[in-house]
Amino acid sequence: MYREVTMVEITEVLRLWRDGLPKKRIAARLGLDPKTVRRYVTTAEAVGLPRAGGAFTDAQLRDVLLALHPAGGRPRGDGWARCREQQATIQQWLQQGIRLTKIRKLLARQGVVITYATLHRFAVVELNFGRAATTIPVVDGAPGEELQVDTGWVGWLTLTGQKRRFRAWIFTAVRSRYRFVYPTFEETTARAIEACEAAWTFFGGVFKVLIPDNTRAIIATADPLTPRITPAFLEYAQACGFHIDPARVRPPPRQRARRARRGHGPRRLLRRRARDDARGCPRPCRTLVPRRVRRSSTQSHAALPARALRDRRAGGPPAAAHTPVRHPAVE
Repeated sequence: MYREVTMVEITEVLRLWRDGLPKKRIAARLGLDPKTVRRYVTTAEAVGLPRAGGAFTDAQLRDVLLALHPAGGRPRGDGWARCREQQATIQQWLQQGIRLTKIRKLLARQGVVITYATLHRFAVVELNFGRAATTIPVVDGAPGEELQVDTGWVGWLTLTGQKRRFRAWIFTAVRSRYRFVYPTFEETTARAIEACEAAWTFFGGVFKVLIPDNTRAIIATADPLTPRITPAFLEYAQACGFHIDPARVRPPPRQRARRARRGHGPRRLLRRRARDDARGCPRPCRTLVPRRVRRSSTQSHAALPARALRDRRAGGPPAAAHTPVRHPAVE
């Protein structure tokens, strides 16, 4: 089985060889094939590396490595030369959004026969085909400027004989990446305010900008241009004096592909509740969805719990009363 030998192992082969060890002993000690060790030793002798003497220099090691891996690589064939002649045409078609398979057919109609593998390699190497755009780095703000907040499931917790799944509010400072985690059983506006109060105490001050990940407890309607913030949390932000800058709406590309393959997780969980036998559903499904609610034309989910539907019609559960505390903006 092929195994790539690192530069450290090559250096160790040469060092042991110069110390007088036999080639088979070097191969057994480093776990290499004797033929591989022989090739390294023969190359070192060919470039003039003496066996006797002290430690070899970096220049001598460089000469050995260049002799082992000579530059030049595999020569290009006739297909690559034909691609080079049609480079301007291929680049123009790619800018127009034409696929490579279609470009190959168009070139064949003009009498230029190129295999798809050669055309694809040429487009990737010479025309940057299929490569992602360059990421533009964003300068972090000053300390105490921006704070990111997200939610996620943490695990299970057993209290008074009942097993409950709990989640957490995760606060991350943009500049220092210092993180604060606030565990909770609910993801509501009241719990969001409690978590923010605990975060202000932990960080020692209120940040100027809060960046939520479009959780419904803070963002009532996620939109790339005109997001609608929950009124109760907006009033809390006005009292504390910080701004709310929601994150982007669309999910990452891998997450979109995963949802397209197997559907959204909550929907799959709620669809399983449609079975007549409730014992076939997982325990969280029986706990969260006591009975099925039929979907109307205005609802986006396949099924919603009755409690959640009542909260939606009523405008959401009322936020708990509290007194916001001002702190200096210190990170």
